[in-house]
Amino acid sequence: MFDKLKAEIESIKARDPAVRSTWEVLFLYPSFKAIRSYRRAHWFHTHGHTFIARWISQRSRHKTGIEIHPGAKIGKGLFIDHGAGVVIGETTEIGDNCTLYQNVTLGGTGKDVGKRHPTLGNNVMVGAGARVLGPFKIGDNSKIAANAVVLEEVPPNCTAVGVPARVVRRDGVKVNNGDLDQIHIPDPVSQLICRQQMYIDKLTAEVDKLKTQIQELKEDK
Repeated sequence: MFDKLKAEIESIKARDPAVRSTWEVLFLYPSFKAIRSYRRAHWFHTHGHTFIARWISQRSRHKTGIEIHPGAKIGKGLFIDHGAGVVIGETTEIGDNCTLYQNVTLGGTGKDVGKRHPTLGNNVMVGAGARVLGPFKIGDNSKIAANAVVLEEVPPNCTAVGVPARVVRRDGVKVNNGDLDQIHIPDPVSQLICRQQMYIDKLTAEVDKLKTQIQELKEDK
């Protein structure tokens, strides 16, 4: 038990440069509190004491803002950075040394039965606000960008971005996905404003021309 406790603390210290001491992790980090509560709740859940398990998990949610269903299966070294708004569903499986940021949802679509939630491999990182929805796998060492919505499997060693998410890098090499450049895409709002400005400039020029013609007619009279 002590070895597991030490491993959880060292996992957080290794990935959060803001940590100043072990005591800080023990007493102040919601991630550490939530995961320790999950371990207790999961033990009760696997031994058939589902009410006690849910009571522990709900109490932890109120204290930390992190909701982990006691039926989820979580490996060692999970780090939930900041943590507020994180939701981990009942049939979620998480490998070793994964990192989740705030407002991450590992949930279901409401269309599946049995296995309803995703499986994360080892060393997976899920960025802030991302949604991973459905009973598929995110491969080892893959990264999900902030605010991405993942609805299908992501292979190992990949980076997925966007809504819905698409793989843009694999093994560190950019994947040719056609028009998936999210930086240099045209802005439709800016394009509309430009078209409207051109139309206004054209009308202004025509009005000025009419004013000139009217003035000339007055002078001829």
